[in-house]
Amino acid sequence: MGLEKIVGTMRDNLTVRRVYGEPVEKDGVVLIPAASIIGGGGGGHGTEQGKEGEGGGFMLAARPVGAYVLKGGEVRWVPATDRTFLGLVFAIMVATIHKARRRAQVRP
Repeated sequence: MGLEKIVGTMRDNLTVRRVYGEPVEKDGVVLIPAASIIGGGGGGHGTEQGKEGEGGGFMLAARPVGAYVLKGGEVRWVPATDRTFLGLVFAIMVATIHKARRRAQVRP
């Protein structure tokens, strides 16, 4: 894939369409999902020993952050909860407290 094509792909993918999903409507309630998007890329072109070459790479990552809820003429923001992350934080806290208690018991 040429450098020009990589840059074009980046430009097409890093748009507001990636941040806000398609609205979903059910029973008079409209949800507009939103995500946090991060992306980047790089590339280069060079000549070495009479040979030319070019290359590059591109990365795009997204995670849900919440949704706008439209109901009865009112709009409210509902944040997404990352339960995996919260569980990980809780597990680390429990392990840290347990380790600190064990150390305190060992000391005279």
